[in-house]
Amino acid sequence: MGQAYSVETIRQLSDFQRGLNLHRPLRVQRYEAGDELSYPAMEVAGKETATIRVRIERFVGGGFAGQVYRVAVTGIDKDGKAVQGFAGLEVGKIFAMKILIPPSGFSVLFRNFVYALGFQGPFQLQVNPAAARAGALWQKFIRRAAKIRFGRDDAVNDIHVTFVDSTLGSCGELSDWVSGRTWRLEVDEHLDTLKRWKKKQSFDPQRLGSPEYRAKHDFMQQFVEMLHEMGAHEFARQYEWSTCKSQPNALKRLDTNDNPETGLIAVDFRAGLALLPYLPMSPGDFKLIGQGMMRGSLVQFDRGDLNKLEQFVAAHKSEFVDLMPLLPELKACEDIYRNSLPDITHNGIRLFYDGKLWKTIRNSSITGWRVRNLVDDASEKKLRECPGRTMLFFLVGLIPFIGRVLRKSWGRPEWRSHYSGVLSSPAYFVRALRGRVAEMATRWYRSGRVNEGQALRMTRSIPNYAVHRLLSWITPAGLHRFILDGEFRTDKLWYLFARPFHLYFNAEMRTQWMRDMVEEGKRKHILTEDDATTIKSQIYEPYIQKYLVSLVVHLMTLPVTQLVSFSIATWYYLAHPDMDQAERIAKSGAIIGLFQVIPISPGSMCRGLYTVWLAIKERDFANYNIALFLSFFKYVGYLAFPIQMTYRYPALARFMAGHWATDAVHIVPVFGEHGALLERAVYDLCYNWPLTIRRRMRRRAELRQSLSPRVWPVGVCVAIAAALWLGAELWLVQRVESMPTLREVWYLVLAVSGSLGAGITLSAGGAVLWRRIVAGAIGGLLLGIVTTLATGLITAEQVELTTKTVIYSGVWRIFSFTILATMGAILTEILLPDPDLKQR
Repeated sequence: MGQAYSVETIRQLSDFQRGLNLHRPLRVQRYEAGDELSYPAMEVAGKETATIRVRIERFVGGGFAGQVYRVAVTGIDKDGKAVQGFAGLEVGKIFAMKILIPPSGFSVLFRNFVYALGFQGPFQLQVNPAAARAGALWQKFIRRAAKIRFGRDDAVNDIHVTFVDSTLGSCGELSDWVSGRTWRLEVDEHLDTLKRWKKKQSFDPQRLGSPEYRAKHDFMQQFVEMLHEMGAHEFARQYEWSTCKSQPNALKRLDTNDNPETGLIAVDFRAGLALLPYLPMSPGDFKLIGQGMMRGSLVQFDRGDLNKLEQFVAAHKSEFVDLMPLLPELKACEDIYRNSLPDITHNGIRLFYDGKLWKTIRNSSITGWRVRNLVDDASEKKLRECPGRTMLFFLVGLIPFIGRVLRKSWGRPEWRSHYSGVLSSPAYFVRALRGRVAEMATRWYRSGRVNEGQALRMTRSIPNYAVHRLLSWITPAGLHRFILDGEFRTDKLWYLFARPFHLYFNAEMRTQWMRDMVEEGKRKHILTEDDATTIKSQIYEPYIQKYLVSLVVHLMTLPVTQLVSFSIATWYYLAHPDMDQAERIAKSGAIIGLFQVIPISPGSMCRGLYTVWLAIKERDFANYNIALFLSFFKYVGYLAFPIQMTYRYPALARFMAGHWATDAVHIVPVFGEHGALLERAVYDLCYNWPLTIRRRMRRRAELRQSLSPRVWPVGVCVAIAAALWLGAELWLVQRVESMPTLREVWYLVLAVSGSLGAGITLSAGGAVLWRRIVAGAIGGLLLGIVTTLATGLITAEQVELTTKTVIYSGVWRIFSFTILATMGAILTEILLPDPDLKQR
């Protein structure tokens, strides 16, 4: 639950900890804007070194691969002298800095666990400078190959230097800062044509939309082909479209906004999670696992084929003249990197006889301990001099819970002093405890678990911290804050229950609400400056105000379904005390779950009825025709009014659909990332598909105008459906010697009534849409009446039926068949293919 927080408060907490004069250094998870850092760095395109000083402009974000910052280079010292530039870096310019350790403790643990399963060692990009450098060198060659493939230098981001961050305990790199975005959520009412394009089928080019989507798809597809061609097989995983999470790795430069087909650049080549053959984490991973097995790579991360790279370079020798000196260094770094871990799936029986392999593993382990600050320079030297000491240091680290403590005590004198003070001095123990509290308060404050006052107070009161610590074990961040922060709790309750009513009655508040959403859209890059200006100029138009009121009403119906489902589930639980406890809980849970998946819910009914009332009140069907239909459906109904506004206010409609449809997606881990395929899929489902369906229906209505409406097929379809139902029912009665309930033959109910609705609308000739739907409902009603009467007559000899049973069954049949036949007619109209595509 991230939130805006004060950097000044973070610094107060850090200053408080420094003031405790602890022997150990501060634990830092990430940096803040304004922090000044200095690194001894090595250029990627050579072996020269310099000291680079940077200032953090802002924290961009972080995932399993590491944390990214926008930084300004404030100084460069080379050979003891200040210089203006080095290895592509220039003083005063902006660059991207990536440090290869996640900012989240959980992400570090999960990433390292998965990596250790695959390679039996620590995450090498973080702890092994040779591994980090190998990845940077590969990126140099990939950048040049992309120039050959795409004809431009900027298809791949350039990386300049690598370094080790001794504070965070990780390798890092500086590369060009790309002013870019993911993709624009484009309005496209021809998704069926786009689908044919993806399947490489014939289509009408004039109807093909989503140019940015198609440009990125083609770019990434070609890029993956190029990576495989040059031997960078496992780097290709970062751009494999089918993983559904690779799309944000290719950005579009902001200075190419006017041309959807240009400006794409690959920016991320550092994988975060190893790909294990028994642990696929995306749909595309199944294919990648198979490809890896074909290459003999059972566990995948970032391994390349150097022989294939050499062949590629030789085939394009003139293009790689200046990079040829880097090839030997890449081979040397790869040799160290690949031999730094047991990696049983690749090293195999070498582990039983190869002394050089074990020597490299030992040396790289010591280097990794130094990078992670587990040892200092003196301890590192002693470990390198004595293999037995190294083995003992490794084994000590395997001891559960205290292994890391023992290692730090052994390898760093400041940590020895710290732990000694904790054990020998009560006063120092209290200071150490308060220092730990300050670190936890910093983490919780950043994550939104506590507010500024709570974070500062707990550093002065251990009991106060204990309450927060206990609650943090059993509650998520939002609930923790809700329980202990009265102001936050009041704000949330007001936001959920009072704010919708204020928005409904206060026009100026609604207008400000829209302005705030526009600013948020600009910040998230789902809204351009031009669209934002257009929307702001339209806010006071009468129809916009009406739509905003309608949106508020839709928001007010959000809790209706949950309240109804919970109430019914509670009633069911209390009304069946004689039922087994586990069964009661399971069935009550099933009731709540059912309300989440049914297409029409109590909340959507409220929305639909409000829209009907609005249209009747204003005697205006034309401006509510789409919303009248969509409002009755769950989930997609929230987008009824944005879709209604598409042609009158396209910029506003596009933005609101993107805003509402994608916000919920972003809570999904990994796949819900902004710019990933799931975001686009949800946008298409909730916005573009309704537009596509509307266009199909309009076109179909035009074609049907030449046909005469037909009513008689209703009777024929009902007769056929009744015959099928009664035949199946009679067969079941003869088989089980009892009358089956609708619940027992639910599949038959769905099949027969749904098919009835489909048959009626398909045979209705030139009837308009609403008459087809009404005809479907009437057909379902007649089917319920006919089958009820016929069942009583036909099965009377086989099964004894009471009048009460017949009436009860008849009511449920009429209700179920009517609803499902209507749904069958509606779904058939929705799912019918584009009539123009059908004619091609």
